[in-house]
Amino acid sequence: MLNQPIQWSKKQIREQLEVVRGNLPPTKVIANASWLNSLRKQWMSGHIWIYGDRIVYVGSEYPVNIKGTDIIDVNGAPTVPGYIEHHAHPFQLYHPLNLARYASERGTTTLISDNMPLFLNLPKKKAFTLLEELQKTPTLMLWWARYDGQTALHDHDKHFTHGKIMDWLNHPYVVQGGELTDWPSVLHGDDSMLQWMQETKAKGMPIEGHLPGAGEKTLTQMALTGVDSDHEAMTEEDLLRRLDLGYTTSMRYSSIRPDLPQLLEAVRNHGLSTSDKLIMTTDGSPPKVMQEGVMDRVIDIALEKDIPIIDAIGMTTYNVAKHYRLDHVLGMIAPGKLANLNILESETNPLPKSVMAKGQWVVKEGQALHRHLEFSWEKYGFEPLNLDWQLSSDDLHFSMPLGIEMVNDVIMKPYHPELDLTANVIEADRDECFFVLIDRYGEWKINTVIKGFADNLYGMASSFSNTGDLILIGKNKQGILSAFNALKKQNGGIVIVNEAGVEDRLPLAISGVMSDLELPEIAKQEERLLSTLKTKGYRYNDPVYALLFFSATHLPFVRVTQQGIFDVKQKKVLFPSIMR
Repeated sequence: MLNQPIQWSKKQIREQLEVVRGNLPPTKVIANASWLNSLRKQWMSGHIWIYGDRIVYVGSEYPVNIKGTDIIDVNGAPTVPGYIEHHAHPFQLYHPLNLARYASERGTTTLISDNMPLFLNLPKKKAFTLLEELQKTPTLMLWWARYDGQTALHDHDKHFTHGKIMDWLNHPYVVQGGELTDWPSVLHGDDSMLQWMQETKAKGMPIEGHLPGAGEKTLTQMALTGVDSDHEAMTEEDLLRRLDLGYTTSMRYSSIRPDLPQLLEAVRNHGLSTSDKLIMTTDGSPPKVMQEGVMDRVIDIALEKDIPIIDAIGMTTYNVAKHYRLDHVLGMIAPGKLANLNILESETNPLPKSVMAKGQWVVKEGQALHRHLEFSWEKYGFEPLNLDWQLSSDDLHFSMPLGIEMVNDVIMKPYHPELDLTANVIEADRDECFFVLIDRYGEWKINTVIKGFADNLYGMASSFSNTGDLILIGKNKQGILSAFNALKKQNGGIVIVNEAGVEDRLPLAISGVMSDLELPEIAKQEERLLSTLKTKGYRYNDPVYALLFFSATHLPFVRVTQQGIFDVKQKKVLFPSIMR
């Protein structure tokens, strides 16, 4: 059955019935729980029976047949559904497995994730096999189906074909369309994308928008095209407007948009916490923010803003499951649901002391039960980055009359550099650097200047980017060459060099875009990288997102893309990339 990620066979259902009848013992019993009834919005007392990966009974009865049953008496501890992160970007230096492991140990047992890197970089068959392998973890890993590349790709039409989009929409682990970043194209006549959206709705799946700053008319028009949720509310007015128009409204707490606290104040002040149209997300934050927590952290923020815990948990469980039409198997404690459960110390602390995912203990009485899935990323095409080509001084000729200026970590505006671009070094008293985006296979490049990134950066190279192409930045052309060579030797990642050699590095062993370390270790490397960049004059707080979004055409005003310098508003290339 398509688009049903959780199913049980007739044989399994017959066995589950026998457990309820007392003819088979439950696999596990959580005894004497104070469990959350998500429909009543009340705490209930009783026992939870589990058979395999499914809840088969919740109530006052204790099973008579407990031969071999794993029983944990929680002595009235609050027991809630496993948390759901519905807007994960599981490729932010970490990879899906180390994110899933970290998140599940903090109670987030379901991830609904961006499919873009898999969609763009893997053949369809290999990508779908990968989805099956990832599902072997205790974490339930579900996915989006993107409609657009979020940048100006050289081979856009090769990737975004009707057949390929439909194959993703038909996959049982795909549960939404979007996020839709190129919504202006839909409004301006792109019938192909509108067709994919209609196919998504016909399959009973929601469509997530990406509508920053959208007014009433734009939100109304997008609702008519099929968009029914959005995570871009930044203010109280944004929040209320989306709710008034029927949108499921996702409130985010991310490194670049930590809007959640003020949005929750609006929720509290307007008495909206019981609305089932409100959900919460970390919006795919980098490791240094995620180390504060995943959905446990956003629930904690809600409690700090005097949102009742039952409502806060609902925003990360039942409300999410209902929006994705998965409440028949997820998001509540009831017979027939997947056995994803969090046992809390108290109603004031959302970080669980015990976590169950798919009926398996991930954390039991505070002890993490590490399950390291043996996994070969190389088998799926994510090999170590091998830069088998040379960069030379001939590649570092700069003559473009247009540069980019950073307004913050992710917003870039055009500017006209007043520099001698033939010089090998930019003066130290200027906050400008040479900037190169170059194909990871060395076939094309675009050379420009960036203002506001750093004022004394000798050289930096990164294979972490929106498209996996290389970003080279520095005030010294020799520094750029040195950084490239260091990156090449390291097989990808991020490298900062000075005149003496490598000053800081963040290795990304998996295809130059993902680390093979655990999330807390990556967070330490990221924090050190930020500290090093601060000494170079970097004035913002999230260089990881800056590197990711230099080419992202869903943000204003200009972007450096595979096709060249791209004007977002006019949707056209101002200066094309050139072949090497």
